[in-house]
Amino acid sequence: MPDKIKVENLSCFYGGKLALDALNINVEKNEILSVIGPANSGKTTFLRTLNRMNDLDANYVRKGEIYLDGDNIFHMNMERLRKRVGMLFAMPIPLPMSVYENIIYAPKRLGLVSKKSDMDAIVEQALKDASLWTEIKDRLNSSAMKMSGGQQQRLCIARILAINPEVILFDEPCSGLDPISTAKVEESMIELKKKYTIVLVTNNVKQASRVGDRTAFFLMGRLVELDKTEIMFVSPKQKQTEDYITGRFG
Repeated sequence: MPDKIKVENLSCFYGGKLALDALNINVEKNEILSVIGPANSGKTTFLRTLNRMNDLDANYVRKGEIYLDGDNIFHMNMERLRKRVGMLFAMPIPLPMSVYENIIYAPKRLGLVSKKSDMDAIVEQALKDASLWTEIKDRLNSSAMKMSGGQQQRLCIARILAINPEVILFDEPCSGLDPISTAKVEESMIELKKKYTIVLVTNNVKQASRVGDRTAFFLMGRLVELDKTEIMFVSPKQKQTEDYITGRFG
């Protein structure tokens, strides 16, 4: 598959402290790239750099480049980049309004839609793609705050899908969810890769093995190993990788 994202010699610093060290990595179109590694390995820094969230930190300094379909993201209009690259956080953060308004809020704010029939179509399709439509199609006007945690997380996925991004970044999306809700979010991710490119940062090694087409292992700001998931979890090339995925790390 062609590269959707290409990262070249990316180094990131916070207050002079190195967080990522000369990272070179690619993300293929319509794949799920799982990113694993211990705390302070640079996983979240990598993820937040892909849609320039780190730019909001005054202590953050970057070297190197990132390309999205060949376009340098650091030369892009920020709003345009955020539309192309959506991000889901660890804890679901629904807006204090109805399910329907949660989903249509961003498309309306961005001026992407105005007709009620078009809004209805966007809401329905986003909820279907997030594997949530059948559960709440009769409760679209009820408060999103009344939904379960797992439903709220899938609602947040639907909110991202409503603006039709190209890439979705998942930052520990199941860390606060029960096993059943986790399974539903994972099922959604696997279905979503048919239309989108996905980067998943997770501390759950088993989750990485279940959903990732390829897996990257980060350690102390460096990419130690990157391979097809089925290969890495059976015969990793680096001892550090093997120690981490088998629970012997440290």
